[in-house]
Amino acid sequence: MPTLTINTNIQASKIPNDFLKTTANVVAESLGKPLSYVVVHISPDQLLSFGGTDDPCAIANLYSIGCLTPKENKKHSAALFEHIEKTLGIKGNRMYINYFDMPASDVGYSGKTFAG
Repeated sequence: MPTLTINTNIQASKIPNDFLKTTANVVAESLGKPLSYVVVHISPDQLLSFGGTDDPCAIANLYSIGCLTPKENKKHSAALFEHIEKTLGIKGNRMYINYFDMPASDVGYSGKTFAG
């Protein structure tokens, strides 16, 4: 169920065609979760500023059931910031990533929750 959402002021035309696929792979690998459960959602062309300017920037949220401890989040930050700067050109000091560790009972899938 890992879900990465990214809101950015980058134009849609500047997002590589394979961005969703490559980003899903980064998320799956970093979290150690099956790729088949990973969701990546990017919203380009947002009215978004960071530090008072409209230079390329983003705000991201990563949701997961587990695997989001303070130590693990450092590893996820390293992987995600590197990937996003390389693929979208957004510098690390122009983006935040928020981490949300979800209880299995609060995530629905296929007519039930991950708690059963």
